Amino acid sequence: MTLDVNAPGFNRRGMQDYLRDEAAIEPDPVATGPVTRETQIIAIYGKGGIGKSFTLANLSYMMAQQGKKILLIGCDPKSDTTSLLFGGRACPTIIETSAIKKAAGEEVKIGDVCFKRDGVFAMELGGPEVGRGCGGRGIIHGFELLEKLGFHDWGFDYVLLDFLGDVVCGGFGLPIARDMCQKVIVVGSNDLQSLYVANNVCNAVDYFRKLGGNVGVAGMVINKDDGTGEAAAFADKVGIPVLAAIPADEDIRRKSAAYQIVGRPGTQWAPLFEGLAKNVADAPPMRPDPLSQEDLLGLFKSDEVGRDVVLEPATMEDMCGKAAQEKPSLEVIYDTV
Repeated sequence: MTLDVNAPGFNRRGMQDYLRDEAAIEPDPVATGPVTRETQIIAIYGKGGIGKSFTLANLSYMMAQQGKKILLIGCDPKSDTTSLLFGGRACPTIIETSAIKKAAGEEVKIGDVCFKRDGVFAMELGGPEVGRGCGGRGIIHGFELLEKLGFHDWGFDYVLLDFLGDVVCGGFGLPIARDMCQKVIVVGSNDLQSLYVANNVCNAVDYFRKLGGNVGVAGMVINKDDGTGEAAAFADKVGIPVLAAIPADEDIRRKSAAYQIVGRPGTQWAPLFEGLAKNVADAPPMRPDPLSQEDLLGLFKSDEVGRDVVLEPATMEDMCGKAAQEKPSLEVIYDTV
């Protein structure tokens, strides 16, 4: 579907109709057959800013140093997945490059969008300009282009997908809804918002498993772990393992802020990422048991999340600021015989 804002008669209602039609597009039915792909495709989800890109850059680097062929794909409109890997340099996105090439009447080639460092191959799908399109649809268009470039024929040991976990619908839920990956990993911390997002991802996986999907949650990476234990308790309750706990350490914070890879063999943090690499490779996809909102709040002290607050119903007097008079209803009530 294309939108011509310069078309005669285009107006605000035309935009609303376009967005409504786009939102109504349903994903293809999930696959129900067994997983036979040799390449492990793993989707990593988490709250924005929780450290997915940091985790993936160091994980992919370590796996490549262990002799694995790794492809890292950023699927977040912020396009920051590969920034740490490339020392802060921006990677041309697939969506932007595709638009430029199309305008010039040229085809996109793999060298236009895929770049490598020390054995890690990486690319960014990108997203639309702010307010000018749907990020989820951008993800879908990006994967369509990857398929044209031969995605299903590439010979990688692992493909790691970095997805924004705050939204698990449309294009952002693509790997789960369409069985595009074998397993999901959630990144969280000991805070309510990141665990809320992790629980939403578990809910999405559980939903599509009920429809016959094969994707499961392989586990959780706890980032900026301060030792309070809420994230570990969450993982235990939903029935998934903790694959690694990355401490809230000043050395890690300082080096990652300077776009340095900390997961290098022979360094202080090498054992941590060596263990994570092994766990990511070996952990089986599991069907999680998502928590209710009350159970999620129950992981935290009541004074931290306001669990002791009582819901007090509002009155019409509250809404109007004065005594409200009851007005006769126009509703027709039929007597039952």
